Amino acid sequence: MSTYNYLSNDQSYNQVAQSYYTASGDISEAELGNDHNVATDALTIGLPLITSGNLGCTVFFRNTGADANNTVAISPNAANKIIGSITLAASVVASGGVLDKDFINTKATSLKGDWCLLRAVSLTEWYIIGAQGIWASEA
Repeated sequence: MSTYNYLSNDQSYNQVAQSYYTASGDISEAELGNDHNVATDALTIGLPLITSGNLGCTVFFRNTGADANNTVAISPNAANKIIGSITLAASVVASGGVLDKDFINTKATSLKGDWCLLRAVSLTEWYIIGAQGIWASEA
């Protein structure tokens, strides 16, 4: 994992490594545990295949682009799916839980700082642990 532990005056601080995207791409095994920041519109960030070696890992995505400017798509491996739900003020957004379907921060409603936290909980499923913003499942 990419978390660093720093000690200062008998207090422990964790610093999480940051990944930045200006083009679509896949997360490497070495980048699991990083915060993944997306500031460019229309990018797709691919999740690695869940294996026994990365089961239980957590991946954090953050939209760092301007308001109403970024579509951020999180794409599971073809053998995996994203499942879970996000509670909004007036509704609940649920991921379809279908293999190889993206989870998308919608452009028109996106805000700088929207985020999504996923955890590999089985060999086929990334679960939504938390999120902020308007997200939708790929049709």
